[in-house]
Amino acid sequence: MSVFFKCQGARLRYGNSAEPLTVLEDISLSIRQGERVALLGKSGSGKSTLLGYLREQLLNQCAWCPQQPALVAQLSLFHNIYAGGLTRHSNLTNLRNLFFPSAIVQQEIGAIASQLQLQQQLWQKAGELSGGQQQRVGIGRALYQRRRALLADEPVSALDAEQGRLLLTSFLAQHDTSVIALHHVELALSLCDRVIGLADGKIVLDAASKSLQLQDLTQLYQ
Repeated sequence: MSVFFKCQGARLRYGNSAEPLTVLEDISLSIRQGERVALLGKSGSGKSTLLGYLREQLLNQCAWCPQQPALVAQLSLFHNIYAGGLTRHSNLTNLRNLFFPSAIVQQEIGAIASQLQLQQQLWQKAGELSGGQQQRVGIGRALYQRRRALLADEPVSALDAEQGRLLLTSFLAQHDTSVIALHHVELALSLCDRVIGLADGKIVLDAASKSLQLQDLTQLYQ
């Protein structure tokens, strides 16, 4: 398999250019096409920073699902998911679909909403949805980007365990290569084939999921 993402001795920083904070130091890793990789670590360990760095490498090939979906509150669920496909269409087509969505687009987004169990809220304003529903809309927007790789930052954190497992399983299945930041270590071990653990500004664990047990991950949260 070919290497999809790679970094060698990288120093990753966060914040403004005047006084950036070094979050991760001397980071070296490669992620091959077809891998499903979970990023684990405490809040502030650098998971989001590493995802952002990977995203910059292949911006036009990666579907992006941020931790905070940043939906347009006054637009419907339909239009917020459609936003994921804006770059695939001309400005005229996007304007037309804003006011008079085509039958094909309605069918495409309706299918995604159904998959996310949001078909009843398709034309509801995003600002009226619950936190868990908004997070699912963020997943739908990423799906509608139709990119080969997925980068996701805690995509199911607002969902209950069973719903999170079902949606994440489907989410991962629709992308060739995935890197996702998670707090749910059980999901990481069961749904991803590789775990990268971050602590103290560096990678402290990089192993195949099948070689790990839950107790092997406790060091990441101490």
